Amino acid sequence: MFSTFLRLGLVSFGGPTAHIGYFHTEFVERRAWLSAEAFGELVALCQTLPGPASSQLGFAIGLRRAGALGAMAAFVGFTLPSAALMVAFAYGAQVLESPILNGVVAGLMAVAVAVVAHAVVGMARALLAGWNAWLLAAGVSIVLLGGSALGWGGTLIQPALIALGAVVGWVGSGRGASGGVAGPDGAAATDMANAAEHSEQSEHPERPEPPGQSEPRAEQPVGGRARGAVSAGAGIASLVTLLVVLVAAPVFRAAQGSGVGALVDVFSRAGALVFGGGHAVLPLLEAGTVQSGWLSPGEFLAGYSLAQAVPGPMFSLAAYLGALADAGPGGVVGAIVAVLAIFAPGFLLLVGVLPFWDALRQRPSFAAAVKGAGVAVVGILAAALVHPIATGGLTSVWAALLAALGFGMLWVKAPPWLVVLMGAAVGAVAGVAGWG
Repeated sequence: MFSTFLRLGLVSFGGPTAHIGYFHTEFVERRAWLSAEAFGELVALCQTLPGPASSQLGFAIGLRRAGALGAMAAFVGFTLPSAALMVAFAYGAQVLESPILNGVVAGLMAVAVAVVAHAVVGMARALLAGWNAWLLAAGVSIVLLGGSALGWGGTLIQPALIALGAVVGWVGSGRGASGGVAGPDGAAATDMANAAEHSEQSEHPERPEPPGQSEPRAEQPVGGRARGAVSAGAGIASLVTLLVVLVAAPVFRAAQGSGVGALVDVFSRAGALVFGGGHAVLPLLEAGTVQSGWLSPGEFLAGYSLAQAVPGPMFSLAAYLGALADAGPGGVVGAIVAVLAIFAPGFLLLVGVLPFWDALRQRPSFAAAVKGAGVAVVGILAAALVHPIATGGLTSVWAALLAALGFGMLWVKAPPWLVVLMGAAVGAVAGVAGWG
């Protein structure tokens, strides 16, 4: 189990949608660990819940195949390569200091503008289906930008706006308005899948075929009656554990200041509230690390750009942030704490929902609430694009031109890692040449 997922973690470039393709090829077509039907059910579940969809899918496959130990082996194997690379990047940023490195950081900050802008466009096209959805997303952006300009808001405003989006979606599902946030059918799983596909445009011609191409075999559902299933008691225990972590972490943070409790608070909250793909975690992490003074905006955006160039899950950015943060132990230990904290909520929620999924997925109000939360995330990400990403990344004419070139490359489906490498190379030249 570990070796299989380690190999996938070394070669799985392309973001969550591409990861799902790799998983389908490996576990449905090649190893036949589960049927295409069961695989599709797991994909729908993981893309409906908040959290890192591809990592949750790998965790669920490991859980189904070999129980709790299999799930942990799948998580560690798939995450280790990218997390190790991000820690190495963090140490390199601390040790090296030169005009070339400063130029590389500036180039990475510029291409971060392109990556986030492309994600916002893709998520908006997929999730903002009616005028009410556009209005909600715009309102969220205005609230955040206005609050930033006035110097108020704090780290809790984003979770509050996501919760508001979920409530609006739920209310809209009951009214059934064609222009509502939830849409007429409330099909959140499909829309979230489309959002991931648009916002993670890293597919390439040799990518494996997407799920569902092979003939399904008869198999039990993924919920409480499936092989390797989670009992209702274990599911409830997982949800209670998640609630305890989310409630206790801020208490420990208040008692410790900038200790381990602060790291757990920031990263667990971000992991529990992410709807719409890996890019959606950006504003939550920025609010918790940059606005708290743990990292500079340049360090944060450089790490975000580097995360586009490594294989495996986007959430491995937490390793870089935990290693550099002026909170907690820092270094390798800080990276481990941050990684565990950001991934744990998604896994606990997955285990908690699995026993009840077969009944829960039949409720249109649930799907509509999830979609409403996703609409709010579009507004949050759009606000983050304006400030601090664009204000921090577009600091010169060459940086603005580089961002425009990067966006154009992504628009024609160039892989993000290629855009990142291009940005680093141009930035290095700019550093040597002394461009302003």
